[in-house]
Amino acid sequence: MENIKIIARNKKASHEYFFIETFDCGLVLTGTEIKSIRLGQVSITEAHCQVKENELFILDMNIAKFDKGNIFNHEEKRVRKLLAHGKEIKNLSKRVSLEGLTIIPLELYLERGLAKIKITLAKGKKNYDKREDLKQKDIKMAVKKAMKR
Repeated sequence: MENIKIIARNKKASHEYFFIETFDCGLVLTGTEIKSIRLGQVSITEAHCQVKENELFILDMNIAKFDKGNIFNHEEKRVRKLLAHGKEIKNLSKRVSLEGLTIIPLELYLERGLAKIKITLAKGKKNYDKREDLKQKDIKMAVKKAMKR
């Protein structure tokens, strides 16, 4: 993983979902959007993906307006197209409709100057699953503290 700079992570995703399979996709962006991304002015915590007519889109991803932009500045929460292989998109679409899974973004990164996003097929956790994860996390922290002493 050379020349990769992580811009944004979806930290809530691991608490809310079980991850099944991950994919890397490109993003279709305008000029001021990529400039804002390079400055780190992006949030993917509320974003999710949808397949429409064999194309993959990301919704509710917030890219802040570029400070030095002009009248052609971008809309902050517009629907953006993701670039993926046709077989991957068909597989995602089939699994979402049959298994009731969702597609969520995990992280946004720059690879050799190009913006890419890591998405995952995910299944929502129930409240008791979330509590169990918190218990396991607390146990690990207690063990680490005990080992330091």
